[in-house]
Amino acid sequence: MYDYKFSNKLKMFSFILMIIGALGVGYGFMTSHKSFEEVEHLLTEEAHHGHGGGHGEAAAHATVAHDTHGGDHGHAKDNAHDAHKEHVEHVQHQIHNRPWSALYVAAFFFMMIALGCLAFYAVQHASQAGWSPVLFRVMEGITAYLLPGALIVLIIAFFAGDHIFIWMNDDVVAHDKLIQGKSGWLNKPMFIVRGLIFIAGWFLYRHFSRKFSKAQDEANDNSNFKKLFRWSAAFLVFFLYSESMMSWDWIMSVDPHWFSTLFGWYVFASMFVSGITVIALITIYLKSRGYLEFVNENHLHDVAKFMFAISIFWTYLWFSQFMLIWYSNIPEEVTYFITRINDYKLPFFGMVAMNFIFPVLLLMNADYKRIPWFVVMTGLVILAGHYIDVFNMIMPATVGDRWSIGIPEIGSVLLFAGLFIFVVFTALTKVPLLAKGNPFIKESKEFHY
Repeated sequence: MYDYKFSNKLKMFSFILMIIGALGVGYGFMTSHKSFEEVEHLLTEEAHHGHGGGHGEAAAHATVAHDTHGGDHGHAKDNAHDAHKEHVEHVQHQIHNRPWSALYVAAFFFMMIALGCLAFYAVQHASQAGWSPVLFRVMEGITAYLLPGALIVLIIAFFAGDHIFIWMNDDVVAHDKLIQGKSGWLNKPMFIVRGLIFIAGWFLYRHFSRKFSKAQDEANDNSNFKKLFRWSAAFLVFFLYSESMMSWDWIMSVDPHWFSTLFGWYVFASMFVSGITVIALITIYLKSRGYLEFVNENHLHDVAKFMFAISIFWTYLWFSQFMLIWYSNIPEEVTYFITRINDYKLPFFGMVAMNFIFPVLLLMNADYKRIPWFVVMTGLVILAGHYIDVFNMIMPATVGDRWSIGIPEIGSVLLFAGLFIFVVFTALTKVPLLAKGNPFIKESKEFHY
């Protein structure tokens, strides 16, 4: 059984993270409420210092007003004034969006770790893998975060409204024929209903898989194992559909004018490798503290091998989506990447290096996959890279070029990291760390590669 005293120390650490994170989130919301005059002053200063992007537009509007001559002088001046006001209000809205977006990015990131881990857990059961049963309780602990994490994402989406999802603004929809055409799918009631269906399906599988796994420990036959096999196979079918629709709703709809048929797979690859990486990190941590004595370097090698393989798979999907859209050069599609390359160049290309080049170079050698500190270092970079990936998916549509990695973003990550640690390690204390009733447990304990 997991050591309760040790768990309490970790709980205290998680509480500290949550408190610091909550303070950072609160600071982000307080500082984001800038008045029209404050934003106007900010734009004037940026224009004066020549800061790039669209920051100099206010000065440009003023120049038009002053330089216009002739009979249309008054009309042009009014137009310039209206354009200037519209631009200031747009920037003001972007600044207000930032703390909501930072909170949403962090909430989704930690939720997707748990969901990716649940999918990997189901794959192991459906394939009746012989190497992984010694890691099942670690996986079950991680997936405990899925229900609270997913509900938090849905709650943030509901209360954030058009701070994240512009199609939730009735005024915008009234003047946008394209969004009107999608309103049968993109409407708030159905968004919530679909979200609850996704979460219910994921939770039911997690609940019953955990129940059958615990029951198998005390069973005299393999009936619970067989039930878990059937539930896992059925869940994977549900997961493929629900994950795709979830990625359309919770991520892709922040850009309602854009879509990609690869997007569901792309988000899946990101959550899958993130979930596997956290399995490796928690396993290494527990083993370093004297637990999981039945886990050996061969298990670590196989988990790191999945980290390596899915990183390549993610890159294949990233390049496929990027290359096909860029090469076709269709304006309504390519604008997605133009925005990110122009305003997010460092995080956009940086996360490719973090999610592909770094793990491939470090984990290509089989011997390196067996070195715990090496896997930890690579795993932390992979997780940071996929957080930036989610950041790149959300922020350009909500805050535009007003992005930064500052107190709201760091505070949000600390808040949900603390909650994640608390939920996961609390779940690990509830049952023995070895699924001793699994019929493949002997094979798993003696696994050698």
